[in-house]
Amino acid sequence: MIDWPSYNRSLVRRGEILFSYDFLDSWCQEIERMNRNKKGKPFVFPDSFILAIGYIRYSFHLPYRQTEGIIKATGKRLPSNPSYGHICKRINRLNIDIKREKIVDDLIITIDSTGIKVTNRGQWMSDKWHKQNKKGYLKIHVAVDIKTKEILALEVTSEKVHDNRMLKKLVNHVLDSSSGSSSSSSNDQPLNMKRRISASADGAYDSNSNFRYLENKGIKPGIKVRKNSIISSRNNRLRNREVKLQSKDLLKWKTKRKYGHRWIAETAFSTIKRTFGEYVSANRFQNMIKEMMIKVSLYNLFRRV
Repeated sequence: MIDWPSYNRSLVRRGEILFSYDFLDSWCQEIERMNRNKKGKPFVFPDSFILAIGYIRYSFHLPYRQTEGIIKATGKRLPSNPSYGHICKRINRLNIDIKREKIVDDLIITIDSTGIKVTNRGQWMSDKWHKQNKKGYLKIHVAVDIKTKEILALEVTSEKVHDNRMLKKLVNHVLDSSSGSSSSSSNDQPLNMKRRISASADGAYDSNSNFRYLENKGIKPGIKVRKNSIISSRNNRLRNREVKLQSKDLLKWKTKRKYGHRWIAETAFSTIKRTFGEYVSANRFQNMIKEMMIKVSLYNLFRRV
């Protein structure tokens, strides 16, 4: 049951976040830090200000020129206003980090992927003129915390990259966040078992290498194996155990592993597409990655309020 008063307040809070201009409090200090030991033309606008502009642009689906107009109209207190060209360059050079603070509680993540259009061309073009979209599409791979519904890790690839190859990268990003350091992603030592981590994923992630990786990290798997899977001495020990449990009673296995919570990843995908659109506006692949990082960062910010 939804607590409507609380939900309504959170939606109001989202609007406050977009136009809060809290970055003015640390404007001078951030500019001084960014220009320290910098060669060439100094920065005029802090990264926090540029990130806020990016949030406004992608939240309201604005072109860069209209974004410049919005900033000029609402930013009367600002020392100066950036041009649309400056906004474009700085947004695509931002260092976006979607990691949370150190995670101390037990963690259950679900891993999945979805497609994002690289063009806003409608279905009419293909139906009328029989033109195929030759640009393909993006795949965004995510690891979602089922408790908070926040996206803890994000990878953006082309449509040719199989889901199976991305599990290790996503889990490594999550481990970096949960440990507070990058060392956990570079060794094969198990995690401190006082904090249990479980990873749930569909059959696309079923492979011996993924099970072996999760076993080395001390992570409990919730991966559905293929229907024709058998117990074999060549398989990973952890995978053989999952094959046995699933073949014996699949429904009981799903309940025990909380496999049904995978729908939370689909909820995250749906929210991002409904809020920011099903396509990216950038033309270059690196800029597409930056755009998706900003959108996911804003999605996580909305989830926290």
